[in-house]
Amino acid sequence: MDDHTTPAEAAEVLDAGAAELRAMLGDDWEVAVEPEAASPHGGDMGWDAVIRLTSRHDSIFTELLVDVRTRVTPKDAAGLITSKALLVRKINRNTRLMVFAPWISPKTQEELRRREIDYLDLTGNVSLRVTRPAVIIHTQGADRAPASHRAPSSKPMLTGPAAGRLVRLLADVKPPYRATDLAKSAGLSTAYVSKLLDSLEDQLLIERDNKVIVHVDWQGLLRTRAGTLDLAHHSKPVGMLAPMGIRSVIERLVEADGFVAGSEILVTGSYAARAVAPIAVGGQLMIYTVPHDDASLTRLAQELGLMPVPEGADVLVLAPWDLSVLHRPVRYDQYWQVGLSQLVLDCLSGPGRMPAEGEKVLEFMATNEDNWRLDDLARARRHRTSNPGTGPQELF
Repeated sequence: MDDHTTPAEAAEVLDAGAAELRAMLGDDWEVAVEPEAASPHGGDMGWDAVIRLTSRHDSIFTELLVDVRTRVTPKDAAGLITSKALLVRKINRNTRLMVFAPWISPKTQEELRRREIDYLDLTGNVSLRVTRPAVIIHTQGADRAPASHRAPSSKPMLTGPAAGRLVRLLADVKPPYRATDLAKSAGLSTAYVSKLLDSLEDQLLIERDNKVIVHVDWQGLLRTRAGTLDLAHHSKPVGMLAPMGIRSVIERLVEADGFVAGSEILVTGSYAARAVAPIAVGGQLMIYTVPHDDASLTRLAQELGLMPVPEGADVLVLAPWDLSVLHRPVRYDQYWQVGLSQLVLDCLSGPGRMPAEGEKVLEFMATNEDNWRLDDLARARRHRTSNPGTGPQELF
């Protein structure tokens, strides 16, 4: 039982979990909670109860030492829970540790399975593997915490523009660095950045040595952030038609070198992904533009040969919900597009085949990490200027 779980809460989760086990195993099995292990002193040994699974056919049984928690993070799984599991295995190699919780996140489930630790949550996420008697259960429940199971937390989540700025910095720039350095570079408060870093550390998305970030799981970070986004909702797309074809629009973008009618233009979505890691043809051309008002969109349409249409658009003009979306652009295939980390966020949160394209871009990034990740935050503060008179800056 963790420090945030009361005995009453632990008893409630334990009873509900044991009931779920009985329902899954059926009448051929007896599932019993050992009364003495379930007493208030049971947690003194590092676990909260012992559940005995007994086969009614041959009376062979196994015991599960249960660690009951109201909240469990990937950091818990990799740290304290793993230590308990190792202790259990030293005591009896045939006895297993099992975690009970109201809800266990997919990332935490992955960490537990990696360490061969069983788990059960009250939404139906279960992993149990016993050799003798033979019991193998693996079911999937909710991949997001139900509202009734969400523990209150003062830590910010990976939602909103401010989190987006920090995520992109963490992905784009190799550590080491501190919260104060990130806050200064992103234009955010140190207090906010510190709290968000605490949350990311709980999710094993970053690692710190004292106060210095020494490792970033940038792929997991981008996937987690993308899970909070919906490209169509956040970017307020305006549909347009290219009567002369998309290729003619791209040619004009190449000629304009990223600035059209006084607006900064960056390509994203399928066409940008294809330039990096081609897997398909076709699809809509998506471009970000700033500013995004009616007058600017009219000038943009005239310069690029586009026609606004209510449906059947082959070009979508997007509005960045934060200017950090436009930071650190790159030039591929002669035209400017959003940085690779932003491209992944857009694709993974987009419709249709875009998430698959985002995964291909992630593969490209993993293979070529030294080519796109910057060595220090000072370089990250330099991004393409919005003044067309000085021209763009190509990062690599």
